[in-house]
Amino acid sequence: MAERIRASAMTQVASMHSHITGLGLDEKGRAKRVGGGLVGQVEAREAAGIIVELVRDGRLSGKGVLLAGPPGTGKTAIAIAIARELGKDTPFVALNASEVYSVERKKTEVLLQAIRRAIGVRVVEKRRVIEGVVKAIKYLRKRSPFTPYPTLGGARIVLETKDDTAEYKIPPEAAAQLYQLRVREGDVIVIDAETLEVRKLGRARGKGKKLYDIEAEEEVEIPSGPVEKVKEIVRTFTLHDIDLSLAARRALFTGLFALFGGEKEISDEVRAKTDELVKEMIDQGKAELVPGVLFIDDAHLLDLEAFGFLTKAMESEFAPLIILATNRGIAKIRGTDIESPHGIPRDLLDRLLIIPTRPYKPDEIRDIIMIRSDELDIPLTNEALEELTKVGVERSLRYALQLLEPAWIIARRMGKTAVEREHVLEAERLFADVKKSVEIVEKFKDLMMV
Repeated sequence: MAERIRASAMTQVASMHSHITGLGLDEKGRAKRVGGGLVGQVEAREAAGIIVELVRDGRLSGKGVLLAGPPGTGKTAIAIAIARELGKDTPFVALNASEVYSVERKKTEVLLQAIRRAIGVRVVEKRRVIEGVVKAIKYLRKRSPFTPYPTLGGARIVLETKDDTAEYKIPPEAAAQLYQLRVREGDVIVIDAETLEVRKLGRARGKGKKLYDIEAEEEVEIPSGPVEKVKEIVRTFTLHDIDLSLAARRALFTGLFALFGGEKEISDEVRAKTDELVKEMIDQGKAELVPGVLFIDDAHLLDLEAFGFLTKAMESEFAPLIILATNRGIAKIRGTDIESPHGIPRDLLDRLLIIPTRPYKPDEIRDIIMIRSDELDIPLTNEALEELTKVGVERSLRYALQLLEPAWIIARRMGKTAVEREHVLEAERLFADVKKSVEIVEKFKDLMMV
């Protein structure tokens, strides 16, 4: 069987979650204390594992999932892990409920586009690619007349396989993908030579170094053969991608191409044409449908019309897995005086499998900080790690993670090769958390604008 590269259509959510590879479950569906880049939340991860099995067996029709818990308890991370358990090319669309209320588009149009972005069409074709382990990488910066800050001007990268080594100068568009994916030495990557699409496959087995003995990324075998080769590649497009392509083609023929943009509404006629084209490709065995994950955070910000649309969407034959998340308890449904659990109508709640999340324990916070520092290549002394853990326990995990990079800059300015406790304390002094910010505002409330 020919080797395959899976070209992911998964949207890269904020790099805070770039280290997540799955739910970290064993063969019996039990959560490892640390696994897949996740720490703790054992019950929630095991419940999510059952969701994955239900999706694979086609037994979740007409239902969705609700992740409910306090802020900073890993709801987004679990949603991403579910998508990655379903497959590396499973489309993942993250949407904040506030984004539904657009000036240019109707609420239902925003939700419909999100749903169609979360449904993939997998196509197999042969492509010329560049594949190997990253032996060295250096980003090139350039000045732009449109911004005072240096921008990415490309990158130089050395790739190696078991049999070959080659150096390349990467153009800015591909360098931006490398940077977003946080590609570093020891990663195995694939670059499509024609489209310049970049895919990170994982860490090369036996290559690279880890700061801590915590597995956060999948290990893969070092590729063999030449760096440049022709391989059978699996590309995943979304229904929305095809919608846009057909709409742009139609606009070009009607002379309105300059007026068409991806943020505009797409006609039902175009979507019907897409569905017809995809069905024909599937019938001919040239493609297959890949239901993905639509994740809507702060779901309590949706209103009755949006909730009604999602309820109907869940009943569709080709609906993606819809995952809602909220940190609210009893709250009013937006636009009404009706109070309901999580600010969500009870008739929709009856269709949701609810997974609760809980605050992290101190040792779990410590492990999360270790994983994140390793992902960012930020060395920490034990004293610095303990100080950040203390911050995570007493203030918030998010605040502790946000201090990592400022503390690293402070350490480098002082000529240090690792973040020490004093650098963390200096970062705390310069950057306030929510509680300290409120205290400052209260102290100077007479001077604040109203």
